[in-house]
Amino acid sequence: MYGDLEQVLYHESTIFARLDELAREITRHYSNVRGDLVVLAILDGGLIFMADLMRRVNLPLQFRTLSVSSYYGGTESSGEVKILGELPDVKGKHVLLMDDILDSGRTLAAVKKRVQDDCDPVSVQICVLLQKKKPRAEEVSADYVAFEIEDEFVVGYGLDYQGCYRNLPVIGTLKTELILPEHR
Repeated sequence: MYGDLEQVLYHESTIFARLDELAREITRHYSNVRGDLVVLAILDGGLIFMADLMRRVNLPLQFRTLSVSSYYGGTESSGEVKILGELPDVKGKHVLLMDDILDSGRTLAAVKKRVQDDCDPVSVQICVLLQKKKPRAEEVSADYVAFEIEDEFVVGYGLDYQGCYRNLPVIGTLKTELILPEHR
């Protein structure tokens, strides 16, 4: 799989060092809400990020996951965000939404709005592994960002191309010739 990468942007050791820093920030911020923090990870991309980061957060908290689709196997958001299944009960709780990447902003804006409008949380903040440096289709910003990247397609550490490469322990760019012509 490493041979499929054009370049590695972040090695595992760099990712873990940054997760240590993020965990300290999150722990400080939520230290007074003991037991009232719900981490809501957007599947599938946010799962590895959530698991590794939350093991470093020194607070009692709850994990929930939410299935959302907007990419459908390509390299760009389809523009249509579908929340699959029920939203978790987070009434009166602080919610930390976690996703792998803040790109167009559509997914995180839609999920944040639905959680705020339908679930009556105390607060909703966003934590992402990657934030692309680009204009967004939707106004949304992340409260916690592990890394900022240029507007390029990346895989690894939970990020995929057509369902593959999520299990790479690094974040890198895929060789162009491996991306289908209609996705370039």
